[in-house]
Amino acid sequence: MAGFWPVLFPWVVVPSIPKHRRPLGEVVRAKRKETGFSQEKLAETADLSAAFTSRVERGVESPSMDNPVKIARALAVRVRDLVGAF
Repeated sequence: MAGFWPVLFPWVVVPSIPKHRRPLGEVVRAKRKETGFSQEKLAETADLSAAFTSRVERGVESPSMDNPVKIARALAVRVRDLVGAF
């Protein structure tokens, strides 16, 4: 499916996701799954939108420092457990 868009729409430029965002998203997703939360449950518990938590997990969104604190509290982990991969 990855090659689908350029073939159909060669003029579409798909921005790449900065590599530094991926580790945080991967850790958030892993911790969320360990906790048994859905993205919606994590968002509700962290007082964030489900769309935002999805974007963080995919590395599309770069959260401010307030949001990783909210996510860590919701998952009952430390912030450094989320950002320790950096």
